[in-house]
Amino acid sequence: MLRAQLALVSIETDGAGPECGTMSVDFLPRKDILFESERNGVVYRIPSLLYLKKHKTFLAFAEKRTSARDVDAKILVMRRGKHIKGSVKWEDEVPLETAMLPGYRTMNPCPVYERRRGVIFLFFICVKEGVSEAQQIWWGKASARLCHVLSRDAGASWSGLKDLTHSVLDNQSCKWGTFGVGPGHGVQTQEERLIVPAYAYIIRRECWLIPPWFFTQPHSLYFYSDDGGDSWKVSEPITEYQALECELAEITITDSYHVLYCNARTNGCRRMEALSQDPSNIEIVRLAKGLSETKGGCQGSVVSFQPPKSIGKPSNRHEPLIEMSWLVYTHPTGEPCCFFHRRNRTNLGVYINLMPLKPKHWYGPWIIQTGPSGYSDLIYLDEIETFACLYECGASKSWEQIAFCLFTIEDVMENIF
Repeated sequence: MLRAQLALVSIETDGAGPECGTMSVDFLPRKDILFESERNGVVYRIPSLLYLKKHKTFLAFAEKRTSARDVDAKILVMRRGKHIKGSVKWEDEVPLETAMLPGYRTMNPCPVYERRRGVIFLFFICVKEGVSEAQQIWWGKASARLCHVLSRDAGASWSGLKDLTHSVLDNQSCKWGTFGVGPGHGVQTQEERLIVPAYAYIIRRECWLIPPWFFTQPHSLYFYSDDGGDSWKVSEPITEYQALECELAEITITDSYHVLYCNARTNGCRRMEALSQDPSNIEIVRLAKGLSETKGGCQGSVVSFQPPKSIGKPSNRHEPLIEMSWLVYTHPTGEPCCFFHRRNRTNLGVYINLMPLKPKHWYGPWIIQTGPSGYSDLIYLDEIETFACLYECGASKSWEQIAFCLFTIEDVMENIF
């Protein structure tokens, strides 16, 4: 059904976006450094951001590690920020001591907010200390646990840890080399379904003479709840392409017609994106034209929003626009080593999509951080038409700092078009 509707949209809009626009660095948003590497070797990685509109409060999460290596992750930390007249006043860093299992390291913060009851679900994985992701995949034995903690007071306090591994994954995890959630943020759809992005290394076959690594492929998926977070289920993986860390957004076409959009990291030249009218059944999967991937891939962030009435069609775009949500996406643009591929994690870029149902409507990038950059998480504040971005950056390494910035939809349009 979705394919037929997309065909109708295609008839009305034959225009196509460029592969990549001119990189603009005329304007760099002001940034606040929220987490910074320490002389004793402590490193902060994997940013995750949540905004609570009712409380005008940001929650910024990260992993605290004893080195930049994944196996040296220890604990999640958080900073709360009060949004006041276009600026944010940040509180001191707080360790999330309830988000821990003895003998495990805590990784991949991924919050989702349940609007009706005002509950924050902070998802993460706990992985056995000293066991790397590569070891889990090689031997086909996942050492990760699916966990969350809750907050009912806008992040001022957190519940004890709940291990969901057995209740949600059941016998599924025996088919996985390992898995992770996010990182980044989850979403609550208009139908109030809670969705937490995830990925798994799925073992496709087994042979007792050959390690499972040879038959294992990464695929994006998600965890979801239709009862306000009381119980959780796991979706079917998106198997058309090998893909890893992903983020999801809901595209609104009309009040009663919504499409779930997924944007995922790959090991190839392009990002993967998927569309579905029914969240339990992904209908369209494709490589994103215009969104290059870094060498080895890198996490990126995507958010949907209703275009403000004050923002019209860009003067240099001639195709008609159908009324629907727009998408904004952040990811390192890198330095080109060939036409289709990017070499490294540098120059964090912002891209915009005015027609997200179409396969070739990404415009950008606008560079908001020059030099080394890595993972990012993006939030939209609809009441002031402003984006907030939490991202990794540094002078020589992308994990030296985690910074926060604000920029408006006008900034995006002026610097891309």
